[in-house]
Amino acid sequence: MTKNSPPTWQVVLVLVVGVLAIATSAIFVRLTSEAANQSGVAFSLFIAASRLLCAALLLIPAWRSFKPVPTQPAAYYYAAMAGFCLALHFAAWVTSLSFTSIAASTSLVTTNPVWVALISRFWFKEKLSRLTIIGIAIALLGGIGIALGDTDTINSGSNPLLGDGLALIGSWLVSAYLLLGREAQRKGLNTSSYITIAYSVAALVIMPFPLLFGISYTGYSSIVYGYIFLMAIVSQLIGHTSFNWSLRWLSPTLVTLAILFEPIGASILGFVIFGEIPGILVLVGAVVLLFGVAVAIVGNT
Repeated sequence: MTKNSPPTWQVVLVLVVGVLAIATSAIFVRLTSEAANQSGVAFSLFIAASRLLCAALLLIPAWRSFKPVPTQPAAYYYAAMAGFCLALHFAAWVTSLSFTSIAASTSLVTTNPVWVALISRFWFKEKLSRLTIIGIAIALLGGIGIALGDTDTINSGSNPLLGDGLALIGSWLVSAYLLLGREAQRKGLNTSSYITIAYSVAALVIMPFPLLFGISYTGYSSIVYGYIFLMAIVSQLIGHTSFNWSLRWLSPTLVTLAILFEPIGASILGFVIFGEIPGILVLVGAVVLLFGVAVAIVGNT
């Protein structure tokens, strides 16, 4: 923490709020699908695109206070590429919720610390410790357990293996998003300017997807648009932005560890709201997976 940084309790509070906000994302996706009585790839893309479009529109006033970085033009490229990865992340992850359980999807999509460590090894030439490698292996075993046991989950979805695979792809993409975003901010973009670029690019990239699958943006009930608006406010602008802001004052290790609580919160909400009860193997696999990710993070510090 620097001399001009906010109090530690304030930073921790923002991080906690961010975790709680992101944990609602899967719930809003399910509620939107149920309100529209639709599911599948096409409608999932509509949800993902609408969420990002709404967030980008709400950020329009932020362009007025945009602070350019003339000495580091690469910052804009990193922010734009982060937005591109964010768009594809939501396309994959939101679609996964049409096919698998909330517990499995959120557990797999939050394995990003493992992939961040691996990408950093090849991109930034950062060496992996033995403990990190052990943690990655443990996490992969947990992921296999989730995939094998997800068919026993009550109300798990129509195609758990497909959903689990999409959630894993979503984790790879969000890992790239986090690393690219870190680089953009390292090169001079403040959090407000970074998210303005990243969220806007993400919205533009994903906007045509629903139309290509024959899904319109109009014609739904007000409750559907209400859930999407809440998703944009709570899950995106509050949740994602809280993590981006926290990275300015806390180490990436602490912030990434906090993300591990997302599947716990989402699974609890999934049980309370939808009566979704994960199978024993899914629960065991999720615990093993999260333990492996935690080990990998500790080994990477």
